[in-house]
Amino acid sequence: MPVLYRQTGNAKFQQIHELAKYLFFVVCALLVSGCSTMISSATVNLADNLSDAIINNDDPATVEAGGPAYLLMIDSLLKGDPDNESLLRAAANLYTFYAGLFVKDNSRSKKLTAKAINYAFRAVCVRRSSACALRDVRFQTFSKIITGMGVKDVPSLYALGAAWAGWIQSRSDDWNAIAEISRVETIMQRIVQLDAFYQDGGAHLYLGTLATLLPPALGGKPDSGREHFERAIEISGGKNLMAKVTYARQYARLVFNRELHDRLLREVLKAKPDVPGYGLINTFAQKQARELLDGADNYF
Repeated sequence: MPVLYRQTGNAKFQQIHELAKYLFFVVCALLVSGCSTMISSATVNLADNLSDAIINNDDPATVEAGGPAYLLMIDSLLKGDPDNESLLRAAANLYTFYAGLFVKDNSRSKKLTAKAINYAFRAVCVRRSSACALRDVRFQTFSKIITGMGVKDVPSLYALGAAWAGWIQSRSDDWNAIAEISRVETIMQRIVQLDAFYQDGGAHLYLGTLATLLPPALGGKPDSGREHFERAIEISGGKNLMAKVTYARQYARLVFNRELHDRLLREVLKAKPDVPGYGLINTFAQKQARELLDGADNYF
């Protein structure tokens, strides 16, 4: 028999934490690419090669060990150029996803995500002066500002949504923080409207996750979540194996669809992980797929 659905505050945001594992690797590439425009042309090739090495590395421990050096580097670059939108955005992204992926200590996670969201708000403010008070306005005003954003705002808007989700996740015992989920959802919905293909459909993955945090009786929207997950898989061309893992964990388990759950995970395990641009994330995806399949009998 299926186990009863249980969801605590901390458990809810474990899904966002898992999703951050996928987004971190994309961010690493964007960070290096963004920084390369600020440094001498002699180092551009090095930056490109480093980006490629990170996203195709099949050893997460190596990436984890190198992450703090990026954090210190980007902090130092911002000291000299504090209003650079691209650099602020990259800093927000890296802090968000390094904290979500590798930091287990909650107090440390809170510090890193606070820094991330601060960088993200600064990036949006540099981009649009009308958004400088975005953190403090009422939801109706917030929605109006977000609706007024255009395609060129997507990168900084996405960085803000991701940083905000990470900030909430690290404060999952604070209902005031949890109440701000609707703002993250508003941001991601706007990104889908403007550019659904951005970050290989990353906004769809966020929306799918948010829609399946709760069962229908408590306000969850599994049908909407399924549509977002399928769209994310379609946009990535099936190359991003983590999209299928998230679909199985979030949707298939929520609606107790064992057939879909096992099919998605077996497809992940049968796939070749070493796809250019997805090596590291696919390594994580296959590891999680095995764990989910091994525990399926206890869940369903």
